[in-house]
Amino acid sequence: MNEHAERLERLGAAELGAELGERATLVQFSSAFCQPCRATRRVLADVAGMIGGVAHLEIDAEERLPLVRELGIVRTPTVLVLDAGGRIVRRASGQPRKADVIAALAAAL
Repeated sequence: MNEHAERLERLGAAELGAELGERATLVQFSSAFCQPCRATRRVLADVAGMIGGVAHLEIDAEERLPLVRELGIVRTPTVLVLDAGGRIVRRASGQPRKADVIAALAAAL
């Protein structure tokens, strides 16, 4: 992790371009031609809809290259699980299973 990534262990509306969820936020970095990104979007939206106070934000990696670089994101989809204060509590690359997302959220709630 580089120096910038260490500084960005907390993310907020200024960095993400949207408000955080009241209890937790699922941040998905995607790219336009990424097939697993579409499935990931559905899984994260389902989980956010099931658990009150959880938001799902999708960020186009190509449009937000400075943030992608600062966070050291090298593939899409990459999902960050943030707690209510915007602290990154979990990070994963690839298409997640719904059960894994729910389990990762436990660390944030």
